[in-house]
Amino acid sequence: MQKPFLPLVAAAAAAAAAAAALCSVPARADSATSATAQADLATDLARIRQATSRFRDINVALSEGYVIAPPGECVSAESEGQPRQLGAMGVHLARIDLLGITGVVPRVNGTGTNTDFTQPTVLVYEPQADGKYALVAVENLVFAQAWHAAGHTAPPSFHGNQYYHMIDNPATPADEAHGFEPHYELHAWLYRENPNGTFAQFNPRATCAHHKTPATPAHH
Repeated sequence: MQKPFLPLVAAAAAAAAAAAALCSVPARADSATSATAQADLATDLARIRQATSRFRDINVALSEGYVIAPPGECVSAESEGQPRQLGAMGVHLARIDLLGITGVVPRVNGTGTNTDFTQPTVLVYEPQADGKYALVAVENLVFAQAWHAAGHTAPPSFHGNQYYHMIDNPATPADEAHGFEPHYELHAWLYRENPNGTFAQFNPRATCAHHKTPATPAHH
């Protein structure tokens, strides 16, 4: 009485195997696509690191036109109304020409839409106990109004990592846009490992503990 049931079991098993084989094809394709995307990102990050490694010496950055972005503070998560455990960004040095600064009152405004990380708009440094500055990240800052006026409908992104939209909330004591008009920004933590991710806003391994107000990088 059991024999007629065996062909049914075999047929069901064969159908299941065929279905699994079909399902595995897109899975392999997705895996290959993901691996390619990761390889492309790694290649670009290596290229950016090679193009910006000279800025580990802050004097090189100063000589090439980077200046301390107003108001010269060391930006931390806490200073922007975020949980302290998120860490810090650091002191920002910016290229005024890449930002296209048009005014600083009441807030810094400009026409800059640069998204090329090999020529970053901003360099981020961590103040050291000995008064020196350590490069921790590169950043691009894009003014929102200028970006959309250029015809873009979506925020800028880098390898699928969307830039953060920064805008001050006047109802809070913190300055969520750190003195700037509404803008988009994205950090790439190439010089300080970030457990929260390469493109996270803050880094728990960065600190403002040794910051002196205002920031005054000394020539060494």
